[in-house]
Amino acid sequence: MLKTFLLLLVVVVAGVLGFAATRPGTYRVERAVSIEAPAPVVFAQLDDFRAWKAWSPWEGKDPQMNRTYEGPARGVGATYAWQGNSKVGEGKMTISDSQSPVALRLSLELIKPFASVAATTFAISPDGAGSVTVKWAIEGNNNLMAKLFGLVVNKDTLIGGDFEKGLASLKQVAEAEATRQAAVALAAAAQAASAAAGEKARVEAAAALVAATKEPPPRAKAKKKH
Repeated sequence: MLKTFLLLLVVVVAGVLGFAATRPGTYRVERAVSIEAPAPVVFAQLDDFRAWKAWSPWEGKDPQMNRTYEGPARGVGATYAWQGNSKVGEGKMTISDSQSPVALRLSLELIKPFASVAATTFAISPDGAGSVTVKWAIEGNNNLMAKLFGLVVNKDTLIGGDFEKGLASLKQVAEAEATRQAAVALAAAAQAASAAAGEKARVEAAAALVAATKEPPPRAKAKKKH
């Protein structure tokens, strides 16, 4: 009886492994969102890893997560490493290509819960007056462990759900920042216009004062008739 059970178990395991081996060797997950903000404003939230705390879908999953930033503050070479609970795991991201304000490419290295390497990209393109479409994608290879994991969890649903949540937060942050910058620019323009108007009025008043106090030229004496 025990031998039969063990044999059956071996057959089942072999069948699962064999089926998993037939699954696709690569994967790609992509999501997009429309944001009513200029491309530079959106891009600024992406190529600075410290700005991710305001919109990343993984930040709220572990309030005690340990973060480490290295390299430049933004752009190529900037890195972000994290260590957290089972919900966020452990890993590292490095910006490998930065084309402001239209494209960003990251190298993603996961350490826990299982090791893997993937490429993450952000593409920003205009879709109307003052708005852009942001596409967030990830692609990589499926090793046997990832293929087994994919038998019980839909990777597109799992990762795509996080991407959708992150993009929704990014939309809020970028649109709020765009509104703030527009208000600052409008206030600066109004102040500059007021200053210009004041200066013009001062110059005109000074010119009027000079004209009013200027002595008239002496009159020519009339010739006497003989």
